[in-house]
Amino acid sequence: MNRRTVLQSAGVLGAVGLAGCLEGVQEHFEGSVQGVVPIEIYSESDQYYNVQLVAYERETNRQTYEEAYAVTPGENVIPPHLEGVYQTLRITRFDVENDDETEVREVTITPDTGLVLVWLDEDFVVEVRREDSGETINETEDAGESDEVPVGPDDGVPVGDDPDSDDSD
Repeated sequence: MNRRTVLQSAGVLGAVGLAGCLEGVQEHFEGSVQGVVPIEIYSESDQYYNVQLVAYERETNRQTYEEAYAVTPGENVIPPHLEGVYQTLRITRFDVENDDETEVREVTITPDTGLVLVWLDEDFVVEVRREDSGETINETEDAGESDEVPVGPDDGVPVGDDPDSDDSD
């Protein structure tokens, strides 16, 4: 075997080996880039509150996030960011004096979510801001007393959060 054949074989084997690596790197960077969703908690109340934040993946109902804070009057808290994927965020406000659940709010987090604001005053308000549409959604409905996120019977998506439905009725 001459030197030219050996070098050609080495070049071909190197190119074939790199082709597999480059494909893996390309797949890594072409996949969806998950953003982060900042959360800000503002207390405008005259009393202390304990706040618990829990997030669940919508398809699998797997818990993806859990944080808890004791918030003093006039304090601002910025917890770690959420992943910008389809999930349900449950925010529970506890009364410090008797440690009972005072109120629960649930909001839907999507890849378009840009910011979640929580206002702890007489009206417990959770505001979700979407990036693309510039839309702001105030969530003021009570989510109930249960620790379980309600899930539809067939698809594993929390009830009332169908991303394909048109709510323009």
